[in-house]
Amino acid sequence: MSNPPTAPAAQPHTATPGQRRPRTLLAMHGDLAARLIDPGTLERLTALADLDPTLVADDFDEPRAAAALRESEVIVSSWGCPPLDESVLERAPRLRAVIHAAGSVKHHITDACWRRGIQVTSAAWANALPVAEYTVAVVLLANKQLLRMRDDYRARRAPHDWLAAYGSAGNYRRTVGVVGASRIGRRVLELLRPHDLDLLLHDPYVGAEEAAALGARSVELDALCAASDVVTVHAPELPGTRHLIDRRRLALLRDDATLVNTSRGSLVDQDALVDELRTGRLNAVLDVTVPEVLPADSPLYDLPNVLLTPHVAGSLGGELHRMAAAAADELARYAAGLPFAHPVLHEDTTRSA
Repeated sequence: MSNPPTAPAAQPHTATPGQRRPRTLLAMHGDLAARLIDPGTLERLTALADLDPTLVADDFDEPRAAAALRESEVIVSSWGCPPLDESVLERAPRLRAVIHAAGSVKHHITDACWRRGIQVTSAAWANALPVAEYTVAVVLLANKQLLRMRDDYRARRAPHDWLAAYGSAGNYRRTVGVVGASRIGRRVLELLRPHDLDLLLHDPYVGAEEAAALGARSVELDALCAASDVVTVHAPELPGTRHLIDRRRLALLRDDATLVNTSRGSLVDQDALVDELRTGRLNAVLDVTVPEVLPADSPLYDLPNVLLTPHVAGSLGGELHRMAAAAADELARYAAGLPFAHPVLHEDTTRSA
């Protein structure tokens, strides 16, 4: 898996003279397109393709969407695109490519798509950037013991010897363990390299030499858990990664260590984590949980050693526009007869989110 590329340079908003404009359909949550696609990118998409920007399909059985699907060669999808299963593909005889302006394609690209030979590309690399930035921010703040210090200062409201009270805080020569050399995991390592940290990496597909090139030492997962001040999880959600961080591995974490999870909630044994957090022995930064929205009585909302966010580490606000721009770049390549810059292959889906 290669390092995530930097954002491509802005492209012109007009099609090349003589370049064909493939019939294209937007497919995503109906209210998402206006937030995802900024005016400049929308102008570019409509120049590159025969596309009706007023039609956003979130139900392929809806008559207007069904009619457009029959004629479409390309789907530009994002969150909320219905599954492209056999029954849908039977009604899309001209479909040749799906350009996903988001991360994982597993929610809508089915085995029928691979059998049909449909080309697929994803803006996962673009969505990885804000997740990595979020992760690095909370890793550095966790080592500063920010949550505990905030509550301590709020309670005291008076002068105090903070240097003595927080003598173990700080990032200098602390150990950060990264679980998974995914796009996000690699970007996290890249962003952490300038800091004076000892970086560990666990990934069964990455050896010592490649880990060293990423600025980390390759170690087994148990050793990573036992040695790290912060453990941050970036492995994909697969059957083999469920409860990857289980009760036994949570027990290996050092006292006052912090677990960061921006991947998927299923990778951590949440019940076991809550038990550890209730003792005050560990800290956690959780952007993902099981279920995705916790019940109102979940202790994770109120525990003082938990920073809980509602799955917002990925693209948010203006960051959404980067994914739409990436989709426009791929549409330009397709219209020009060029291969996708960021193709998704069937075999990739067994190892990625």
